[in-house]
Amino acid sequence: MTTAADIPAMHERLLDVDGKKIFVAEVGQGAPVLLLHGGGPGASGVSNYSRNIAELAKEFRVIVPDLPGYGRSSKGIDPTDPFGALATGIRGVLDQLDLEKAHFVGNSYGGACALRLALDTPQRVDRMVLMGPGGIGTTRALPTPGLNSLLNYYTGEGPSRQKLEKFIRDYLVFNAAHIPDSIIDARYRDSLDPEVVADPPLRRPKSLRALWKMDFTRDKRLNRLPVPTLVLWGAADKVNRPSGGRMLAERMPNCDLYEFANTGHWVQWERADLFNRLCADFLAGRR
Repeated sequence: MTTAADIPAMHERLLDVDGKKIFVAEVGQGAPVLLLHGGGPGASGVSNYSRNIAELAKEFRVIVPDLPGYGRSSKGIDPTDPFGALATGIRGVLDQLDLEKAHFVGNSYGGACALRLALDTPQRVDRMVLMGPGGIGTTRALPTPGLNSLLNYYTGEGPSRQKLEKFIRDYLVFNAAHIPDSIIDARYRDSLDPEVVADPPLRRPKSLRALWKMDFTRDKRLNRLPVPTLVLWGAADKVNRPSGGRMLAERMPNCDLYEFANTGHWVQWERADLFNRLCADFLAGRR
């Protein structure tokens, strides 16, 4: 299995997107693929895809941004339409890289970003892989314990290593023993960025209108979205309910669904080898 140490040297830069900076790292040649990370505390692009970049870069031009509000990108997300704000920022990345369209791979918050971008501008998306994306059926059930843990990280007494470890070990993955302390330490350190603490990029919707807008199953455009899509979901996901995968498969006209047994919310990390094969084959049109 590949690890962070196996990632080849990546070209890094800060792109100016409508006056805000978005950090991008890239490696490889071929069809462009953007890897969009999840929204957990301390998340960033390269760290979230440390087990996938090297394999995918054997066949694709792999582009890994830090989403707006995260990592080395500018902070601050419009709380009234966070998915739209993320999609606008990443669409700006395409513009800055002179890419008419690209493949997208999105985990959780990044999956919501990719799906919103595809709904707003389907002509910019070639193929799309979504892993436990956010915003699926969120108005049809109460938040999961895992999502509550995630949303409560910056509230109450504020961020702590104990809160982050509980989220990662109890909710993010299926087998907590597979998570080294170094991952928790790095995520905790990055979660303490003063700008993020003051303005968290992931928070509870403040109005019913915002909540409704963040549930893609309420968006009629989903039923006619032409983008070929592969949905990957851990059967033991405690953050976003696995039933969301079936909701997408039932609504989207060109959607395949693969559910991973004994896997939590972090599919691309927990089942990296299988994920890499499925993702590469789908994006290359081999399945």
